[in-house]
Amino acid sequence: MVDTEKVVMNIKPEAAEKIKSRVHDGQVVLLALNDGSNKYSKMGGTCTIGANFQFVVLGQKDPKYNIKIANNAGLALYTAEPEMGFLSSNLVVNSRNATLSLSDDSGVIDGGVTISDYEPSSVTAKDMQEGKTC
Repeated sequence: MVDTEKVVMNIKPEAAEKIKSRVHDGQVVLLALNDGSNKYSKMGGTCTIGANFQFVVLGQKDPKYNIKIANNAGLALYTAEPEMGFLSSNLVVNSRNATLSLSDDSGVIDGGVTISDYEPSSVTAKDMQEGKTC
């Protein structure tokens, strides 16, 4: 696990281009789990816990995502404490064949990181339990 006061991410140029193309002035980006554990996730089920990440573009900061991620792409990028349990030092985002990957010192964390604009969803915990989302 990485020190929450020194979270640094190297975003490779092609990956930075993909992410920045989705972000407008004044917006923030979250690195969030995509496993049903938060309001930004549309996935669910025990098979995805900690294995899936996403970049979520928001109009304003979410106070729960209060860990700033320093990055070379100039993004206002944040994550939260639950995500930190799955991250190590030297975070890197790469792009290959139109797919983003997230890795750290331990290796590839997620080879299929998505980028989404946040829109409140009507997906419920019941939907996830019934397998309607995963």
